Amino acid sequence: MRMVDLIEKKRDGGELTNDEIQFMIEGYTKGDIPDYQISAFAMAVFFKGMTQSESAYLTMAMVESGDQIDLSSINGIKVDKHSTGGVGDTTTLVLAPLVAAIGVPVAKMSGRGLGHTGGTIDKLEAIPGFNVEIDNEQFNNLVNTNKVAVVGQSGNLTPADKKLYSLRDVTATVESIPLIASSIMSKKIASGADAIVLDVKTGSGAFMKDLEGAKALAKAMVEIGNAVGRQTTAVISDMSQPLGYAIGNSLEIREAIETLRGKGPKDLVELCLVLGSQMVYLAKKAETLEEARRKLEEVIANGKALETFKAFLSAQGGDASIVDNPNKLPSAQYTFEVNAKEAGFVSEIISDKVGTAAMILGAGRATKESKIDLAVGLVLNKKIGEKVEKGESLVTIHSNREDVNDVIERIYDSYKISQNPVDSIPLIYDEINN
Repeated sequence: MRMVDLIEKKRDGGELTNDEIQFMIEGYTKGDIPDYQISAFAMAVFFKGMTQSESAYLTMAMVESGDQIDLSSINGIKVDKHSTGGVGDTTTLVLAPLVAAIGVPVAKMSGRGLGHTGGTIDKLEAIPGFNVEIDNEQFNNLVNTNKVAVVGQSGNLTPADKKLYSLRDVTATVESIPLIASSIMSKKIASGADAIVLDVKTGSGAFMKDLEGAKALAKAMVEIGNAVGRQTTAVISDMSQPLGYAIGNSLEIREAIETLRGKGPKDLVELCLVLGSQMVYLAKKAETLEEARRKLEEVIANGKALETFKAFLSAQGGDASIVDNPNKLPSAQYTFEVNAKEAGFVSEIISDKVGTAAMILGAGRATKESKIDLAVGLVLNKKIGEKVEKGESLVTIHSNREDVNDVIERIYDSYKISQNPVDSIPLIYDEINN
């Protein structure tokens, strides 16, 4: 078998077999197949696409290129949730204890963030003492005991995907739907979940800016998951404005606590209930999505979700007293208000620009070497469709530096004010399960 023949076959629109894809990924991982040939293959896929079978073969070849997490000692159906990213995406911090409170085992492996804010691991490290470095046996035991544990990604998961992704990044093939879908799903499958719920974002703060692209990506990932024996469903959700109000690590922990207390932002609460219902349903803890939602609303109302969050924090060495006393979390030295220059209605919030404002403040990483300031960030006071008076605060800046003019300019650049009332935008666009 020769790589040049596989490139030619895909270039001409042919369908590769499982053996051919295995040959290619194994050879590339070992260094036997050079970057330039894989680059040619990626470009052929960019133009010709892949069949459902090819995408599943590619996904599993990348899964099998490295370690696979064994969660078999955890009781019950393990359901993982993955978001394609966004600004102010606090869902994991709420969802993990929320569905665990109903008995759904959540064995979550998360990464650190590169971009607007930290990843889930960075956010949890804003909690004094919280430990994300625990071994697999302890991890599984914690899930069996508390139904929830979150650790940092470790080991040699999907090395083929890491190599292929870095190559795609410099060969203008990042936007290929089959390659994106295989990349995401390989990591989820290697992480050991039995079922997967995908939160696919669309809008100005999302990777997939347009709705049709987001639907195509969601469908491709659901098809891969189901083809390789993982029951998979996807929710298409809006990211044309930041989710919730808080953008920043410690600030998002505070918002997650308020949400579990039943006092969270409407959009964050609703998205968590939609995603959580899917997780509860796939875990067979409810016979319908409607029943699953009722159960989630009940554990928020009776305080069980918040108690599960406290137990989760304590079990991993975190100071659970921050739940009742959030002032123990890192807090910024200064706050500044960004006031509206005119009265009207918020018609647009360009999420990417708000996210960048948070990043340059120190809430996120511009490079892997950047150090995150866990205390800083932004809190939105106005969202799309809301009325604002001249001089009223649009955003509160939490900063550890006095000069924030660069941040203020970006915020003004991201907010658009209309003189006419503006309709609110949908939060959920679609749900895909086959």
